Amino acid sequence: MRGPRSFFMPNEMMKKLPFSMPAEQSLLGSVLIDPASLNEIADAITAEDFYLSEHKQIYLAMHELFLANQEIDVVTLIDMLVVKGIYDKSGGEDYIRTLTETVPDALNVKDYARIVKEKSVLRQLINACGEISESAYSEQEAVSDVLDHAQNLIFQIAQGRDTKNFRHIKEVMIDVFAHLRDLRDDKEATRGTQTGFSGLDRVLAGMGKSDLILVGARPGMGKTSFALNIATNVAKQTKKTVCIFSLEMSADQLVNRVLSSEALVNSYALRTGELSPEDWGHLAKASSSLADCDILIDDTSGLTVTGMKAKLRRVQNLGMVVIDYLGLMQGDHHTDNRVQEISEITRSLKILAKELMVPVVCCAQLSRGPESRTDKKPMLSDLRDSGSIEQDADTVIFLYRSEYYKTGEANQDTSIAEVIIAKNRHGSTGTVNMGWNGQFTKFVTIDNQQEPS
Repeated sequence: MRGPRSFFMPNEMMKKLPFSMPAEQSLLGSVLIDPASLNEIADAITAEDFYLSEHKQIYLAMHELFLANQEIDVVTLIDMLVVKGIYDKSGGEDYIRTLTETVPDALNVKDYARIVKEKSVLRQLINACGEISESAYSEQEAVSDVLDHAQNLIFQIAQGRDTKNFRHIKEVMIDVFAHLRDLRDDKEATRGTQTGFSGLDRVLAGMGKSDLILVGARPGMGKTSFALNIATNVAKQTKKTVCIFSLEMSADQLVNRVLSSEALVNSYALRTGELSPEDWGHLAKASSSLADCDILIDDTSGLTVTGMKAKLRRVQNLGMVVIDYLGLMQGDHHTDNRVQEISEITRSLKILAKELMVPVVCCAQLSRGPESRTDKKPMLSDLRDSGSIEQDADTVIFLYRSEYYKTGEANQDTSIAEVIIAKNRHGSTGTVNMGWNGQFTKFVTIDNQQEPS
């Protein structure tokens, strides 16, 4: 780069893609006038949002100075750009000084950032449409794959995440430092989405955004009830939308379980209708509370991850996804090899969690391995169909109730349930003892101490 003239292009070049030269210059000028304004826009604007490569380099240099706790002004910025070989001193200094003259102050920095971002989004949409058109014209992919790819491109843009470009580590570190400051000032910020079970949350430190959490158990251990208990807790606590995909039970059956847990009304009485006046009162109170929760239920059978993704993209304020259960899901590409199909599904679920930036809780049925052992506690090797389940999941939780093997009854009134955290990508493993009340299909915290792994 050899001076400001390199910033200007022929008119026909300027018309190719949307961008605003005044907004980009004013944004950079605002940061030069008031370096503290970078804090107000750093989480909204990346270097790739600038159209001109020179502006991208200037913005990155500002980030580098910010991270080094150096003053951002004309002298330090020029020095940084000269050292990096981006400018020679004579040409670059004139243009940098020009930036400071484009705005009188930094009061409107957020407005400039909004314009720069909007132009960037328009360019991303143009590029995405070109990519979608090229894919459709080629006719080399399945229509379902083309549609999924098209939806994914638009969804990522709508969420403010451009998947086509790298992010420089300097920009990422700005976000990291901002998060560290939040942790320092607000200890609650260290916690992920809480399950509502204090003992479990202590081990997990909550469920992280983009986490795939597998809940595995043999039939009758209460994995569906466990997932529903967590879903209800999250919906109540966060006021966010929780989506439940029930591939086994109907929506009515699912809601019956939730009502039983919340109202503490015997699940058998709910199925038979033999309800006392007191039960009706409890149900009315629980129904009122649940009606205020944003819980969405889809009981479509044999749903694929692509089908789930298409529905979830239309959900506002999404907080968590629950899937019951993995064994009943279908892969987008049907194959006679079930192990291979499950591997594809679990990989897709992890990608789904990452794209939506919410925890995805998926129930899974274990193999018969525990029945053949003296110690019937489940292990990671008991995961049915594929070792990729263990590999793709961030957290693997097993449910175990020893009383079940003694009595063979799934819905005992009360028993101790061991919630075994067999894998935890973000922390420790261990076992949390919880109470299981079968007549209400409800788990409760009884012990906040976990056994060491």
